[in-house]
Amino acid sequence: MGRTATTRRRALIATGAVAVTALTGCSNEEPERRRTAGPAPDPARAEAALRRRLAAASGALRDQYDAVIAQHPVLAKQLAALRAAVAEHVTALGGTTRVAPAALPVPADAPAALRSLAAAERRTGDAYSAALLDAEPELARLLASVAAAGAAHEYLLTKGARDEHA
Repeated sequence: MGRTATTRRRALIATGAVAVTALTGCSNEEPERRRTAGPAPDPARAEAALRRRLAAASGALRDQYDAVIAQHPVLAKQLAALRAAVAEHVTALGGTTRVAPAALPVPADAPAALRSLAAAERRTGDAYSAALLDAEPELARLLASVAAAGAAHEYLLTKGARDEHA
């Protein structure tokens, strides 16, 4: 003979389901204003705009690498692979090569320049991470990969700045 009364487990499950429904706003009926708000945005256009914005962010990061290398040629060998990876990120996102070099301020001492690059890598990685929420799955995978590469670059740059002081 099975139990027919409400058990604590069943009550918790039911309460949890109601809470999730309330928190996410799920219902069987969509509000009228959502259904008639106008045409749905074109996902292809949204992705293209997101790619352009993120390619521009990577392009600015690449330009900052170039400015640091120009100001501190002694860092050129250390930064070459990281700069090349950032340039590949620009290409992967559909960006173009830079037409004219940008004039960016660069700290006068090499360790500060490395720290500024690390901070730029962090900001760019944060932009990629934030964009994951709006990206289609294929682009999201690319952004996650590029954000991870940026985190590795940041580590290497801060490690390099620490090694300069040692």
